[in-house]
Amino acid sequence: MRASPDASDEPRLSAGTAGADRVRALVTVALDAMSETAATRTGPIPAGGPAAVAAALDGLDLLPPQGVGEAVALDELTRLLTAGSVDPAHPWCAAHLHGPTLAVAAAADLVGSVLNPSMDSWDQAPVASELERELTATLARLCFPAQERPDAVITSGGTESNLLGLLLAREHGRTRLVCGGNAHHSVARAAWLLGLPAPRLVDTDAGRLRADGLDLAADEVVVATAGTTDTGAIDPLAEVGVAARQAGAWLHVDAAYGGAALFSDRLAPRLAGLEHADSVALDLHKFGWQPIAAGILATRAPCTALHVRADYLNAGDDTEAGIPDLLGRSIRTSRRPDCLKIAVTLRALGRQGIAGLVEHCCTLAGQVAREVERHPGLELWGEPTLSTVLVRPVSHDADADADVAAVRRRLLDDGTAVLGRATVDGRVWLKLTLLNPRATLVDYRGLLDLVDATARTLAP
Repeated sequence: MRASPDASDEPRLSAGTAGADRVRALVTVALDAMSETAATRTGPIPAGGPAAVAAALDGLDLLPPQGVGEAVALDELTRLLTAGSVDPAHPWCAAHLHGPTLAVAAAADLVGSVLNPSMDSWDQAPVASELERELTATLARLCFPAQERPDAVITSGGTESNLLGLLLAREHGRTRLVCGGNAHHSVARAAWLLGLPAPRLVDTDAGRLRADGLDLAADEVVVATAGTTDTGAIDPLAEVGVAARQAGAWLHVDAAYGGAALFSDRLAPRLAGLEHADSVALDLHKFGWQPIAAGILATRAPCTALHVRADYLNAGDDTEAGIPDLLGRSIRTSRRPDCLKIAVTLRALGRQGIAGLVEHCCTLAGQVAREVERHPGLELWGEPTLSTVLVRPVSHDADADADVAAVRRRLLDDGTAVLGRATVDGRVWLKLTLLNPRATLVDYRGLLDLVDATARTLAP
């Protein structure tokens, strides 16, 4: 049932003693709209491509002379967004490191939005600042259990974490960047933003950086990746770490994808050598199932390079009087209490609970890979390291790469599947990034058949 007009109502604040009741009424409107619209969906993405999605907004006036009211606007736009969004909980939505969120995390995110603490000064976020301090200390110890005073800060994701890691390296005198061609695009962008030279690229083998080609110097920072975007590969962290330590170079590990393996006793050995890092990027809106954003930068030593003084936020005499200084905990000023949803999730599931979800996705990737190997119409790139599977239809056509890309676009246009693409070893592959901890092999058998059938349909 659609919401009734309420244009005459005064706008309601979410804060105050009655704030929760005001929000509850509107959340009910939104959840009803989501539920009813989701029930009519037939696939993981709206069919028809960009033109059809854009057409859904035809005639929508986002700034009318007179408002339509809270409930009506919320109902209308919630239905529009639900119908026109991808569904990351659908098993066939597997293109990116963009997974479904845990319900408990989404609920905690709502609490953060309602209470709206701003994490740039203690007097705007008293208990949230303490919660963030406890959470970051916990995650820092996860990365650096043997260090006396490891540190961590909350970020907006892997891109910001990589930027901060390289900023810290620069502030410690490492002004030249070294990485493999498998590094995330944000690494080169960070070098540009920081005024550093373009990265020196070293060779890769099977999607992994080759440690034997590093030849590092003391003024360099080497970036290793634990879970590449294209294949999920993990660089040889132990070998890279030894080379960095011997040269006196800084080691930053981009573990935005693979870092959650640390929760698992079974998977953590895949990150052996992470202890050599000076800084580590994590991202719990990938493995972690958090609403975006939920990034972390962990550091071997206390992170002090972000310190800045603004008298209205962290006056010196206030700090000396014992009021915590939050401004040096981020490059952002106003920022959301992302610590809350992460803390709620970790406490709710515990280390073993998170580990079980990560392990399921990685095990499932191995099962899907075996299914690809048995499929006569499909080719597998290689054994999954984490939860990424690369597959392509078998073809002897000279334009096979174009055909693979066409399969992906056809599935998108039909609204039946959302698959990624990766160019590896000079060839284009379809990428399945499996982040749904409730999916099973049965869910993907039909998808593999669909890929094969679509390729045959498009063949000349």
